[in-house]
Amino acid sequence: MPEVQTNTTPELNVDGITINVPSLSSAVSSIVSAARQGDSFSVCTLNLDHVVQLQHRQDFRSAYRRARFVTADGFPIVILSHLVGAPIERTTGADLVEPLCEEAGKNGLSIFLLGSNDATLATTARRLAERFHGLKIAGYFAPGPKFDPYSEEADLAIERIRASGANLCFVALGAPRQEVFAERCVDELDGTGMLCIGAALDFIAGTQTRAPTITQKVGLEWAWRMLSNPRRLGPRYISCMAVVPGLLARTLPQIVNARVRKAA
Repeated sequence: MPEVQTNTTPELNVDGITINVPSLSSAVSSIVSAARQGDSFSVCTLNLDHVVQLQHRQDFRSAYRRARFVTADGFPIVILSHLVGAPIERTTGADLVEPLCEEAGKNGLSIFLLGSNDATLATTARRLAERFHGLKIAGYFAPGPKFDPYSEEADLAIERIRASGANLCFVALGAPRQEVFAERCVDELDGTGMLCIGAALDFIAGTQTRAPTITQKVGLEWAWRMLSNPRRLGPRYISCMAVVPGLLARTLPQIVNARVRKAA
């Protein structure tokens, strides 16, 4: 099993979940290395909405604990990492797709797209193939809107992925379904890395618009998204903000230990 490329600094632990990939470049190189060795693994990107769900869903927590690679998708989590002395670069599912496709093309790795709808997946597949020389799209599959990770439809999705021979599968089903399904695939597929990427395929196809780059860099992508769809996302982000004080309190021992180590 390949080791994740990490810094020598401590790793941030968020409610029992260790973020073990400190940067986008580290994520890409570690994932490609694992895929080239024919490993089965999953990749999760932790944000505040996930922290909320981890408190209430055991299957979601199990999926996170089984993930080989966990990145920080959330500005508050990045801030916590600096307080703990384990600085992490924000790396979202959407950030991962294109650099991984570029490296997949260079390394002869094939990809599979799962999620959204047929039209979006067809457009995304075409655009990725045009953009990255040598990239092989092994296939794609769009399950229904009520997709259950342990349904007959999920069985069909696993068969499609297996038959494609894909080395990497981008799973765009939304949390927690994508993470729970990815955990199942780690057990049932041989040699496929499952990457949970949220709305990334829709961004590439242009069916959804991602926040402007400057908004992402200053940590306000969540605000841009909420203003774009306040009725759907407003309650979610209120719940996310409500969890911050408790999260900070639970992380305080790590922060104190970091300060003690630095002072020693």
